[in-house]
Amino acid sequence: MIVVTTPDVPGREVTEVLGLVRGNTIRARHVGHDIQALFRNIAGGEVHEYTKMLAEAREQAVDRMLEEAEALGADAVIAVRFQTCEVMKGAAEMLCYGTAVRLDSGA
Repeated sequence: MIVVTTPDVPGREVTEVLGLVRGNTIRARHVGHDIQALFRNIAGGEVHEYTKMLAEAREQAVDRMLEEAEALGADAVIAVRFQTCEVMKGAAEMLCYGTAVRLDSGA
């Protein structure tokens, strides 16, 4: 499956637009990680605990989006975007969305 943030795939033609596909996950902070993050915030530097949590959330959102695209019979997802928002104190949604398409054979 080809996944791009661009509106097309270079060298390939979109033959059919299958529609919007999306994947999301909601993650809550962990008290133990919050304590570690607090100390990092005092000392300065990257908060590795949250970096890892957000990276995992992005991957899960992408995986779910790709499951939707595969169910539609897509060859690619174009114009992929990410969005995040706080749904409650200490919990955020990670959303990944794009357009599922079929491409020419590229021959």
